[in-house]
Amino acid sequence: MFSAALALSVVCAPAYGHACTRIVYLGAGSTVLTARSMDWKSDVATNLWIFPRGMARKGQAGENSIAWTSKYGSVIASGYDISTTDGMNEKGLVANVLWLVESEYPPATSDKPGLTIAAWAQYVLDNFATVAEAVEVLETEPFVVVTDAVPGEERLATLHLSISDATGDSAIIEYIDGKQVIHHDRSYQVMTNSPAFDKQLTLDDYWKQIGGTVFLPGTNRAADRFARASFYVNAIPKFDDPNLAVAGVLSVIRNVSVPFGISTPDHPNISSTRWRTVADQERKVYFFESALTPNTFWVDLKKVDFSAETGKVMKLDLGPNQSKTYSGDATAKFEAATPFKFLGK
Repeated sequence: MFSAALALSVVCAPAYGHACTRIVYLGAGSTVLTARSMDWKSDVATNLWIFPRGMARKGQAGENSIAWTSKYGSVIASGYDISTTDGMNEKGLVANVLWLVESEYPPATSDKPGLTIAAWAQYVLDNFATVAEAVEVLETEPFVVVTDAVPGEERLATLHLSISDATGDSAIIEYIDGKQVIHHDRSYQVMTNSPAFDKQLTLDDYWKQIGGTVFLPGTNRAADRFARASFYVNAIPKFDDPNLAVAGVLSVIRNVSVPFGISTPDHPNISSTRWRTVADQERKVYFFESALTPNTFWVDLKKVDFSAETGKVMKLDLGPNQSKTYSGDATAKFEAATPFKFLGK
């Protein structure tokens, strides 16, 4: 049985680069935490940003682009300061984008308004308070996602989107064979990279039959990380103390991280974990941990002015490779800044 499981993991998880993992922890009472790792082969030039309500947005997909005004304020982690890769809004809705090589987006000739892939997560954070609200709108397909080249590379970005809210509800949104596919259920606590999410669920069912105390796969491949994350996020206690819950969730996301600077000659595209986040969706606290700094710091959304009237776009400069060190509550360290422009047209 074990050899069959290992073979399945190898077949379903080829050595694609840019591996990441996302988990949702359903704790005691109303405690909900969403964590993710960002694995990338080079510096993704991440900074943290505060966006208030009332920001006028455009889909950056040419003349036929969707437009909206942000209904909710958010704290986000950028990629190259041209995209939103991760974040939480003031209602506790969290959005994360992860690499999925199987992604195939609708043709550019679609008559629906376009939305740059760089603002896909931001659209959700700006517009919705819960997963159910988001799914209800996204199912109507008010836009099509338009991809673009990865900065510094010729290949196109291929991503899928996970969202979770303060009630613990979850959804995974993918584009497979040019069509939007939405998986919506509170039980969808884990997402990695390849394969597509329906196949990830099949793998999860298999490993549940074995049981994590008997055997768990240990490689950096997406399917193996999915199996470990699925077991550990439900194996750790449902802590009453929210700080212990954060510690537990950090230990799980670290367990599925890729050691920094790892060299794997047989799989040269496996990427090191650059940073990790944990969003406490009850307390509205966003934790950030860089692989190159000695400690974790956080942003308290309850202390942020998100109002359209007096709220400002703010930036926390994390430095090259997110190597600047911040300690404890870094909310007051943000500085007023001009908002970045999302990649697109």
